[in-house]
Amino acid sequence: MSRRIKRTISPRDRAKAGAKGSVKGRDRDRDQDRGKAVAGPRSRKPDDRKSSDRPFSQRAAAKPPRFAEPRRDRLQRPEPAAPKPAKAAAEQPLPTKVQTVVVTADENGMRVDRFLEARFPGLSFSHIQRIVRKGELRVNGKRADSKDRLEEGQSVRIPPLRLDTPKTTGTLSEAEAKTLQALKDMTLYEDDDVLVLNKPAGLAVQGGSGMTRHVDQMLEVMRDAKGQKPRLVHRIDRETSGCLLIAKTRFAASFLTGAFRHRSARKIYWALVAGVPKPKQGRISTYLAKEESEEDSIMRIAEHGDEGASHAVTYYAVVEASATKLAWVSLKPVTGRTHQLRAHMAHIDHAIVGDPKYFNKENWQLPGGLQNRLHLLARRIVIPHPRGGVIDVSAPLPPHMLQSWNLLGLEADRFDPIENAPEE
Repeated sequence: MSRRIKRTISPRDRAKAGAKGSVKGRDRDRDQDRGKAVAGPRSRKPDDRKSSDRPFSQRAAAKPPRFAEPRRDRLQRPEPAAPKPAKAAAEQPLPTKVQTVVVTADENGMRVDRFLEARFPGLSFSHIQRIVRKGELRVNGKRADSKDRLEEGQSVRIPPLRLDTPKTTGTLSEAEAKTLQALKDMTLYEDDDVLVLNKPAGLAVQGGSGMTRHVDQMLEVMRDAKGQKPRLVHRIDRETSGCLLIAKTRFAASFLTGAFRHRSARKIYWALVAGVPKPKQGRISTYLAKEESEEDSIMRIAEHGDEGASHAVTYYAVVEASATKLAWVSLKPVTGRTHQLRAHMAHIDHAIVGDPKYFNKENWQLPGGLQNRLHLLARRIVIPHPRGGVIDVSAPLPPHMLQSWNLLGLEADRFDPIENAPEE
């Protein structure tokens, strides 16, 4: 052992070791010669304890709850920079000729409409929908839908475009300033990535035939300095009021859309229905298909295998009844089909009060004082936040429903039994 020390310790260090004359000193000098800093025998620190010594809250659970706080090491990451092609396109003169571009790796998996928004900031939603609907935009030579997802390497034929000049701070007109204030008045929650609006009944989420004012059009006034405007993550019916989730960044839009796709989002609705459902808690599972007519279109109950039929599942629970005439029902849709809740409640013969499409009970009189308007509220939304944690927002009863609750003596702060309904 002494030979080994003589070979590895320098004369200067050997002198120090001799002066100290201890094994502990020789061990320290040997480690210094190897380039290490040793402070003596290693003592056990609190952080060195075994996993079994940790508090329960610090142990890794076998399977986290569905709505538990997401792992921050996965979600807390900086927002990815906008793809270079989008920046380059924004700096180029307005495209007045047909051009063909190739989908980059950064754009892989993007929807067609999001791809155009990223490439050409300032391009209006209506203009995107028009060129896609007319077949002017082609992917690998074929027509595409705005919801189709692109793959790296695909060629996209883009027709001449008409770009709107991105708004800059301080240049809003009087009408735009009023629109911005209207959005602020609707806001239930807002941060750098997410916006939750309390959409009033009667305001459409997206435009349609003869539609001049809708949420998507109103969001134009919230474009940032890069020309990017907040994006719709999901939809609710025009006559339905309540929580509407908006993504303010592309990063948030991608994350939240994925949460809806993988059913990590939980939505709860309140409704006033005709009669009292029996049993008071249940599950409705059917197939729904769109039925078109000259005047309107509705969702009908369909059979498995019918053309255009999609499976739809809804849980319901009676919160409180008003005699046998009316019931306050809480609803949790597992799937997100068009008019799903309205069609399902009509299917079990307890249609939602004020529903112009699905209320078909004969000889039924609306109690005095209640307004003949759709009594359906998107009450609450719970969804993982893109950067960690959970978004949990509730909307108050709209004026016409609050009036009905007061007239019927319903207590809006009662326990909501739908909380315990399954997630599938």
